[in-house]
Amino acid sequence: MENNFDINNLVRENVKQLKPYSSARDEFEDFDTADMIFLDANENPFENGVNRYPDPQQISVKEVLAKQRNVKTNQILLGNGSDEVLDLLFRAFCEPKTDNVITLPPTYGMYGVLANINALENKEVLLSEDFEPQIDKIMEAVDENTKIIFLCSPNNPTGNSFSDESVAYLLQNFKGLVVIDEAYIDFSKKESWINELDEYPNLVITQTLSKAYGLAGIRLGICYASAEVISVLNKIKPPYNVNELTQKRALERLDNPEKIKSEIESIIIQREELLKVLLNVNFVEKIYPTEANFILVKVDDANKRYGELIAKGIVIRNRTTQPLCDNCLRLTVGTEKENMKLIEVLKQL
Repeated sequence: MENNFDINNLVRENVKQLKPYSSARDEFEDFDTADMIFLDANENPFENGVNRYPDPQQISVKEVLAKQRNVKTNQILLGNGSDEVLDLLFRAFCEPKTDNVITLPPTYGMYGVLANINALENKEVLLSEDFEPQIDKIMEAVDENTKIIFLCSPNNPTGNSFSDESVAYLLQNFKGLVVIDEAYIDFSKKESWINELDEYPNLVITQTLSKAYGLAGIRLGICYASAEVISVLNKIKPPYNVNELTQKRALERLDNPEKIKSEIESIIIQREELLKVLLNVNFVEKIYPTEANFILVKVDDANKRYGELIAKGIVIRNRTTQPLCDNCLRLTVGTEKENMKLIEVLKQL
């Protein structure tokens, strides 16, 4: 279906006029720099591995990701965690005190936080009782100033993936950006929407190395989108937003896909075992389907059970204050040893 999407209708006017900062190394992207003497950036000249500024475009990391995800490097933007990527989307496309975004609670809390930071109205359209987008209500909430709809799939904290039909409808009928947060996609049987990038010019996908890739400590977020969207984001991103140590550690990890695959498989096996055991915990009233590395459960008294687990040295997430999550706890799938300890404690309560 023809959407008539036009990115020029979304980009903020001041961003359109903006001349981006050009870092010291941006001018030498097409040169062999191996034998060059760099006296341009006021760095300490004594070599220690990190005395030079990092590649501002993170070309080596992007080339690996592009090959693994079957996209082009100009369809990738890297950030200091997914939160920076999300913030750049707000700042590039949403005019403060004028525009609005749509989020679908219960969902990742940073969408609302970033909307507030950027002085934007956050229109919240609750998910249905079975945690699916309510398409009619979403489209009713859209107005001429709605720039972005945020979908988290698999969703945090519910764990379920949204139906392909719902996502496709929004992509086909909404003339703004549809951002799909795929932080947990590697634990799901569903295919990533990355495969549809060339089909939908308004599709933006965010991913991370913090979950399945086990690199939460290096803070590396990824944005996949059309070259046009990425070009706008590159215009406003900080010049050296991904440090040298992060880039090196990411390359090391990405070079070992079999180990990553093995760890994902182990987490999924542990998740399924945990699901079986939870069926026999007397205070667990409902276990929600999950395609992530966590499980959402409804219990008799979330505050009470949360406190009891903390007292036993086990930290989980109490989600009872979130819409549709009354008395719900979110349990991250740990190692086999950690899960056995959790199970032992749950049976004692």
